[in-house]
Order: sequence, then structure tokens, then C-alpha cells
Amino acid sequence: MFKKIAKIKLIVVTLFTITACGNNQVINNTDEKLNVVSTTTIIANLTEEIGGEAINHTGILARGADPHLYEPVPQDNITLENADLIFYNGYNLEPNLIRLIDSSGVNAQKLAVAELVTPLDTEGEENVPDPHVWGNVENVIIMVRGIEEQLIEILPQEEETFRQNAENLVEDLEELHIWIQEQIDTIPPSQRQLVTTHDAFQYYGFAYGLEIPGTLIGISTEEQPSAQTVRDLVETINSKGVKSIFAETTINPTLIETVAQEAGVEVAPNELYADSLGVEGSESGTYIGMMRANTETIVNALSSQ
Repeated sequence: MFKKIAKIKLIVVTLFTITACGNNQVINNTDEKLNVVSTTTIIANLTEEIGGEAINHTGILARGADPHLYEPVPQDNITLENADLIFYNGYNLEPNLIRLIDSSGVNAQKLAVAELVTPLDTEGEENVPDPHVWGNVENVIIMVRGIEEQLIEILPQEEETFRQNAENLVEDLEELHIWIQEQIDTIPPSQRQLVTTHDAFQYYGFAYGLEIPGTLIGISTEEQPSAQTVRDLVETINSKGVKSIFAETTINPTLIETVAQEAGVEVAPNELYADSLGVEGSESGTYIGMMRANTETIVNALSSQ
């Protein structure tokens, strides 16, 4: 489990901090749009908000897809080869796509956006960085600034557009950060305990004051919980007095429902969005909307006990 947060530092994105294939390129032709590719739906949304009409954007992962388990298809390789710039999460969130990006003949600049954030400190033997940094909205502001600077680096003639779009987004994110805290503060202190299917909410819990007493599986959904893991989680739920636990949209809810039955608790009526945005056009179809939906789900479930 995590014990503390390291001091978050904003990394100024310069040419020497970008992992790139080939030489850094600048597109000066005002008629030529930048071909930008994003791996996850969260990064895709942020990129589209900042880039707007000045870029051609392609997102690889479909909404609802699990980045931990995603297997690239041949079209993904073509998409990456045609890119001028690739944004991906990093910290091994999308391991198969990262391997494809690193091993293919990609001649694009690339940025591991989540790795601009210093990860939470971990305990234990593996010491694997938690990739779910977007759980803390302040981290996403860092990600936005990184995307903004890299777009400007390659397409400087659109700097004014990128800066204005980023500034508008940051203002909305700052409001979201305050709103989430206000909502979580309405939960009775003894009930601020979040138990989910996989360990994707540590940043959210640390930032907004929720304890994460346990999860069914760890950071990656590639893990398969053992019978002992289920028993241990049931014991933790009972000993902590947790009354409601949460399923996630990208994971089959059967196992967490089994945990709930054995522990004698409820599964919250709405699932949480952990690794992917919701359907486009829905409340959860943007990063901000997803965080609002998750917060409402958590507050409703934990405050009702």
C-alpha cells in the first residue's frame, strides 16, 4: 500500500526531456496540421481540448477498453508510424502499446505524460510506480502543461491557440479540484473508506481524504486474485466496518460482487470509471465529467450508510 506522496514537481517540457525517435521536428507550414496520437481515452480528451482544430488527432484506445490488457492491432502500428507526436500515459499503464511504440519504426516525438508527475511512494518488494496519476486533479494540471508545451514546441505558429485552450482547461480543473474536496467532505469521517476492484484510486484517496483499506487486485488488471486474496479482503471489509464497495466499468464485476456477498455488504449501484472515460457525449465522456461522476457515485454510496 502507499504511505505518503512525494513532492510533486512540475517538469518543464523541453527538447531534452522528450523521449523522441529521430530528430526533433518543427512544422512551420501553416497549412499542415500536426498528426497527434494518444493512447488512452483520458490523454486523448486532454489533447483534443488543448489542440483543438489546429491538430489532427487519433486516439488508439476505445472508450471502455482496459489499457492494462489492450492488445495492439495492425492498424495501431500504421497510426503510430504516421504520427508526428505521440502522447502516452507511461508508468506501464498500457504495456503492450508502450512496447509497440518503443520497438516499431516510429519517427515521431513522444511523451509519457503521466511520468511528468512524481509517483506516490510505495512499500513492498516490487516498488512499481502507480500509473493512475489522474486521480488527483492537480496532477492532471501538470499533464496539461506538458501537452501544451510539447504541442507548442512542434507547432509554434499555433502557440496562442494552445496556450488559451490550456488556460481555459486549467481553470476548469482548478474548480473541479475544489468541488471534489467539498463533496468528499460531506461524507461522515468514519465512512470515508474506498474499496474497489483494482488499485486505481490511491491518488484520488490521498488527495481528497479517503482511506483505501484494500482492493481485490493490485495496480494492474492483469493480476488474478487468489481465494486467499478474496478472504483477506472480506476480513478487511468486516474489520473496518465498510458498508459499500465499488465495481469498475472496465472490469467484470463478478468477483467484486462475490466479495460483497461474502462480506455482507453492498456493491454501489453505479460503477466507477478507473482506466477509461465513459461513452462519448455522456456525463462521463470527458475527464472532468468522469471525475464528477465518480465523485457523485462515491459520495452517494458512502454517505447513505
